[in-house]
Amino acid sequence: MKNSILLKNVRYIVTCDSQDRVLENTNVYIENGRIADISDKEWQADTILDGTNMSMYPGLVNTHHHLYQIFTRNLPKVQSMELFSWLITLYELWKNLDEEVVYFTSLLGMGELMKNGCTTCFDHHYVFPKGRNGIIEAQFEAAGELGIRMHASRGSMSLSKKDGGLPPDTVVQTIDVILKDSMRLAEQFHDPAPFSMRQVALAPCSPFSVTPDLMRESAKLARSLGVRLHTHLAETKDEERFTVGTYGMRPLEYMESLGWLGKDVWFAHGIHFNEDELKTLARTQTGVAHCPVSNMKLSSGVARIPEMMDLGIPVGLAVDGSASNDGSNMLEEMRVGYLLHRLQYGHKAPSGYEMLKLATAGGARILGRNDIGTLEPGKAADFFLVDTRRFELVGAMEDPKSVLATVGLKGPVDYTVINGRIAVEKGRLVTIDEEKTQNSAQESFQKFIKKSLWQAEE
Repeated sequence: MKNSILLKNVRYIVTCDSQDRVLENTNVYIENGRIADISDKEWQADTILDGTNMSMYPGLVNTHHHLYQIFTRNLPKVQSMELFSWLITLYELWKNLDEEVVYFTSLLGMGELMKNGCTTCFDHHYVFPKGRNGIIEAQFEAAGELGIRMHASRGSMSLSKKDGGLPPDTVVQTIDVILKDSMRLAEQFHDPAPFSMRQVALAPCSPFSVTPDLMRESAKLARSLGVRLHTHLAETKDEERFTVGTYGMRPLEYMESLGWLGKDVWFAHGIHFNEDELKTLARTQTGVAHCPVSNMKLSSGVARIPEMMDLGIPVGLAVDGSASNDGSNMLEEMRVGYLLHRLQYGHKAPSGYEMLKLATAGGARILGRNDIGTLEPGKAADFFLVDTRRFELVGAMEDPKSVLATVGLKGPVDYTVINGRIAVEKGRLVTIDEEKTQNSAQESFQKFIKKSLWQAEE
């Protein structure tokens, strides 16, 4: 049976396609989760939406997140810390994660993303306390209830404090355990088919929490399974000092020595690359997930995004960890990124529209998908709608391509549609009960934070 939607007479359709087209006063017909037609033709459909005053955009693609961190946001003790001290402090709380916490933080984080136009989320989960074997399953359960496209990672840490790393012993695992579970999760959840709702990547945490052997073996396993590779890299000068002091190499050279470059690899942050390293990324088509808000909060630095774009390096946008952001809003990320690079680069900074493309087509490219990221017949019906008559947008719609980054959107989008199904309507989630979820999540948070803070103080 067909599941169809007709959007009638959409005011602006910002396609983000290779021709950068903006279509006006046009119909969009969706059938069985795909965009079937964009034209003046009128179709019969199960659901008809009036697009007369709407601006339509491709669904945003979040290329790096840590959903579990939602329960450790806005803690006074860590607000002035930089990455290494911030991590060491928070690991003492994160070691208490369980499946319930991960389930609720996933609902909250991905729900917030959806309310702000995001339709695909990649989450980098790497904290696996002993005995907690259903964490990724809990994430996929939450994603299924919400109806969002989910790319989960089987992250990992194998280098604990006693071995010269940062995390405590209780959240590191052996290579054999990590690789066995990585294979299990990829075989169980990874769906490489077009329009898939579930995919898996292998994602050892970082050079300072993972051994070289784990990095090498993860790369071999990922390529044998046909899944992508992800890790943090070049985020801070502390990380650079660690790899130089420990391995005698800068971070990118170190990763190259382990087989971690190529079209199937993307790094989170990528702030401290030099010019030669940028050329290496371009030559190998290794991607970068840009996290402007987190980079600012942790005083990590400003990624060289204009230069990356000029070189053709694949770049996507990301919100990063909920405790270093402290939210899950890709629209906010676009505007902050736009302003940050205007400050840093002046007229060489990405335009508002270029920031939108990083968050859509750029993110799809990072995740290795050609079925999302643009509005074209044959692509997934992933998009969001904004009513142009909003009080805050009066006088701002002369350039619908750039407005989301230059002016910004104050409040949730009007509709988010994922896989041809309405997931957000009038700014509220329709796939779950927001109030019930909020109350249950708050109870879970209170249990977690009381236990964690009590243990941390011992």
